[in-house]
Amino acid sequence: MTDALRFRSRPIGFILLVFVVSCAALFSHAVPDAHDNDAQAQSPKTPKSAEETVSSQADDPLKRPRKAKPSPAEGKFYERWIKEDVSWIITPEEREAFKKLSTNAERDNFIETFWRLRAPNPDTEENEFKDEHYRRIAYANEHFGAGIPGWKTDRGHIYIVYGKPDSLDSHPGGGPYQRPAEEGGGQTETYPFEIWRYRNLPNVGQEVELEFVDPCGCGEYHLTLDRSEKDALKYVPNAGLTDGEDMGSFTKTQRFRGGLENLGPGPFNSDLQSKEFDRMDVYAKALTPPPVRFRDLAEIVSHNIRYNVLPFDLQVDFAKATSDMVLVPITIQIPNRELTYVGKEGVQRASLNIFGRLTTVSRRVAQTFEESLQLDEPAELFEKFVDGVSIYQKALPLRPGHYRLDVVLKDVNGDKLGSIGQSIEVPDFSNDDKLTASTLILADILERVPARDIGTGTFVIGENKVRPRVRPANGTPTSFKHDQKINLWMQVYNLALDEKTGKPSATVKYEVRDAASKQPMVDFMENTDQLGNVGGQLTLAKIVPPNKLAPGVYEVTITVNDQIAKQTIAPTARFRVE
Repeated sequence: MTDALRFRSRPIGFILLVFVVSCAALFSHAVPDAHDNDAQAQSPKTPKSAEETVSSQADDPLKRPRKAKPSPAEGKFYERWIKEDVSWIITPEEREAFKKLSTNAERDNFIETFWRLRAPNPDTEENEFKDEHYRRIAYANEHFGAGIPGWKTDRGHIYIVYGKPDSLDSHPGGGPYQRPAEEGGGQTETYPFEIWRYRNLPNVGQEVELEFVDPCGCGEYHLTLDRSEKDALKYVPNAGLTDGEDMGSFTKTQRFRGGLENLGPGPFNSDLQSKEFDRMDVYAKALTPPPVRFRDLAEIVSHNIRYNVLPFDLQVDFAKATSDMVLVPITIQIPNRELTYVGKEGVQRASLNIFGRLTTVSRRVAQTFEESLQLDEPAELFEKFVDGVSIYQKALPLRPGHYRLDVVLKDVNGDKLGSIGQSIEVPDFSNDDKLTASTLILADILERVPARDIGTGTFVIGENKVRPRVRPANGTPTSFKHDQKINLWMQVYNLALDEKTGKPSATVKYEVRDAASKQPMVDFMENTDQLGNVGGQLTLAKIVPPNKLAPGVYEVTITVNDQIAKQTIAPTARFRVE
């Protein structure tokens, strides 16, 4: 194992990773005046995240392979994205392709590609389509909600997909209504209704009219094919007659001839039946997700998901930094054998460029890091050295929330390139009343650092140097050699303090069990009195003796029981002894 401190590091200005990211505005439309006389001023701003724009929907959760199951927060984010954020614009093929993805990296890459294919100008960082889409969702939620979120309603659906109509005929209170000749003419009373008119809808048609009616008077206008549905007197004998019925040329019962619409016949609508099929065609096209600009994502996903040419493993851990900031150590592990070496003066040298970027859900760049590293090994030790791995770590402060992490490595001598993209959920440690903990880190190096180095340097968290054994990307447990120490590191936050003594009262139980048989192999307990002068935060640093465990897979659990607050946490981790 090669410590990253052996690398000679120098900052560089190269960019290895090109992100096509989103967020601007496609149209500056406001909703028509009949809805809002000053829509531009009242339209909500683009939401910061998909999770802030729409409410959750519980039907048909996404199926994921067990080995790639996201965390609850990640699962909620992806489920909301597919079921709410893009529900009206994602094609069936894209939806099926998304459900088949097995890793968060693939899902994030899919989402990025999804928006890029719809961007008016894919070569810029701004994505006007995406920004306008989220503005429309926010507007629909504010103006069209009626017992259900506005984005779920028919008006919200059409508004999100096509924007504001070119003209609007609104009758929010219903009441007296003079039918046009094509509906039979004559005076009647109506339920609240609206007619939205679009001069041109791509892939739908020209001069498109969409009618919404609210027969219950509850505000939930639904899209209707039957223009007579708004007629409140339709079933009242001798009331609300058409011109033909009033003159005795037709009877009201002739309206109910079994077609899609119950409009009274007349000289100006003799072709009602044939027009019904035209209306059905228009409505079907209007409710179909718009086509992708280039090609469907099922093909894009199968050919465009990133893979590793230069393989490496990536691990992200979390520890509390301040009340509102989290320290996020990002650890990269590279197999030495995968790098290309150049011999010079008895030394084998590999050169590696690293670039990383963290972005928010709205694609705002939160952090970036880049390093140019050199790894030197004397020729006489090289044969043993290449069988090991080298580790690099970058610790970044971040606020709690959902981020996308992209890391790219370039083998300079061999020109290999590897990349990993994944989503991370930075936890919130700020609730003082909730017992919580950092990541449980399994480390091959765990040691106290000098007082002058506390909190600074590579692999340093607080007063400890903690070098993780990085979890393999294939999902197998962290691996230790039989003669290696297995170090456990974890911090506990928000222990309750006794009002009289000002001290916590908690027990900490360490258990190591055989993963297959569940037989306990190591089991011991300590309490806060034994741990000395501790407060609301406690650092646990323990060593599992290697001679205690035979080769196999094990599960370690650290159970912390706060006896004052009556709260318990029990983080677990798996590892393999070889």
